Amino acid sequence: MQVSVVSILCMALSALIAIGLPVVLFVVFYNTYNARIVPMLMGAAGFVLFVMVLERSLHLMVFSSIALAEKPVLYIMYGSLMAGLFEETARFLSFAILKRKYDGIGTGLAYGIGHGGIESILLVGLAMINTILLSITVNAGNLDTITGGLRADVAAQVNAQLHTVLTTPAHLFLVSGLERVFAISIQLALSVAVFYAVYGKHTAWLYPCAILAHALFDVPAAAMQVGVIKNMVVVEALTGAGAVVSILIAIYIHKKIRTQFLYDMLDKISLF
Repeated sequence: MQVSVVSILCMALSALIAIGLPVVLFVVFYNTYNARIVPMLMGAAGFVLFVMVLERSLHLMVFSSIALAEKPVLYIMYGSLMAGLFEETARFLSFAILKRKYDGIGTGLAYGIGHGGIESILLVGLAMINTILLSITVNAGNLDTITGGLRADVAAQVNAQLHTVLTTPAHLFLVSGLERVFAISIQLALSVAVFYAVYGKHTAWLYPCAILAHALFDVPAAAMQVGVIKNMVVVEALTGAGAVVSILIAIYIHKKIRTQFLYDMLDKISLF
């Protein structure tokens, strides 16, 4: 029972993307758009509080009382809309606070890196590192050192995870890294939209639009969770298309509203 070296290398590459991409993006945006650390940390905190704590708590209450998994359409609608509502509300409130001291599109981009980056690290980066360590332990013949002192149910979970690792084709481990590229792109685009919802003039409508867009982008993943979509390639293709569309829309919003900012400044100057 051995995990292939190719599989471990693919895991390592996905972990590198999941952890390294946010770092690289922050360095680039720091130099290009004057992105700062505080908005990035605010983005990370917003994700942890609104997604890992508040949204997860709501899911625990809802799923304990309603068998949504048995109702695929309702599950997809609920999961997608709640993801959009909680994450975009986290952005909206965070930008309302940041607006007191931070301005410029670098603030929106830094928040997006923090929000999408911590999600990438927690959901993929650390998971891949854990799987790599498990694989190395198995290949060294030391699995008993892990499962020996565990409760039967926990040991069963470890063995189930190992079975998944052993039966997953090596190249599919790269999908997690690719999916993070798409996800971070979408998080950046949505952050730009909500940034302008808060910082722009008569642009609050971008906030509900971001909620709906986020929900739409999450539909493929939710559909796969309940078996409506069974092919991972289809899910990633749809997510990738969503990433491209979201980035193009964010660029359009930035150019349009930034131009309006310039016009407003010129109007104010002309009054003097």
